[in-house]
Amino acid sequence: MFTYTLRRLLLAIPTLLVISFVIFMLLELAPGDPVAQMPLTIPPEVREKIRLSLGLGEPLHIRYLLWLQQFFVNEPIHVFDAMFGTSYGEGMQRVISWQTRSPVGDIIAQRIPQTLWVVGMAYVVGVLIALPIGIISAYRQYSWFDQIGTLVSMIGFSVPTFFTGVLLIVVFSVNLGWFPSIYDTTLQVTDWDSFLLQARQMAMPVFVLALYNAAQISRFMRASMLDNLNQDYVRTARAKGLRERAVVLIHVLRNSMIPVVTVIALGVPTVFGGAIITEQVFKVNGLGQLLITAIYANDVPMVQTLTFIFAVLIVLFNLIADILYGLLDPRIRYD
Repeated sequence: MFTYTLRRLLLAIPTLLVISFVIFMLLELAPGDPVAQMPLTIPPEVREKIRLSLGLGEPLHIRYLLWLQQFFVNEPIHVFDAMFGTSYGEGMQRVISWQTRSPVGDIIAQRIPQTLWVVGMAYVVGVLIALPIGIISAYRQYSWFDQIGTLVSMIGFSVPTFFTGVLLIVVFSVNLGWFPSIYDTTLQVTDWDSFLLQARQMAMPVFVLALYNAAQISRFMRASMLDNLNQDYVRTARAKGLRERAVVLIHVLRNSMIPVVTVIALGVPTVFGGAIITEQVFKVNGLGQLLITAIYANDVPMVQTLTFIFAVLIVLFNLIADILYGLLDPRIRYD
């Protein structure tokens, strides 16, 4: 297992380099000018100086290598300085947003808590709901619980989140007035009252995303459980006199979790980038909205960094899923 993990880590390095090069080239070749939205009264020679100050006068390969250095070396050192109060990164050039002229890492750090509060919480809730629903639906196939679970899962999976979000806003915010329609990112939880306000404004976006995630994961969980419940080893375990709860929760569930782990692990990166529409609907000031704003403003450094962070997360959690395979199923031998 250690050799396999080390080999996958080494393989991830060229994979991420290829992804970073593709992202960099696609955004560099895309049409757009960072000074196009500036007032027309600015003289052309001043525009050219601004363009050069943004590093656009350098050759393409120099800009790519500089961005790699900033992303993998300079930014982590600045994060270390911010966490421990050191000054190792003093004087190191950071990735600067063309739109705000601020370091991209600082802006992302400001947005991550909002994303984790809403989208991260929705994913955790969705997984916690989906697993028992999938297990019970498979064990009691064609029962009323299975029928209702299938109906709710199909609704949650087929209805887009932007429609569900708008529908909840109309019903529970506009008509009933139970929940706020706009997420207040300036709210700080300091006491019980502020906690209740935070819970109220999180309720609708968390429900929308949790319903979508739970619908997908519960379907995988149900299908995987059904495949294993009919296997010979289950009949053998029952014939040997094992208790039904031990057969289902220990033997069947462990083997059934193998494909579900992949779905759950690969779904984690979507926590950071997959809820763009929902964040837009509820005005959550998270990473998804930041990416949309950067695309509209032609903020290439911000889009490059955010897109590459999503790619890193996908590679990382793919590796975690492969490692969990070996922990769940000892028959898998990687070495």
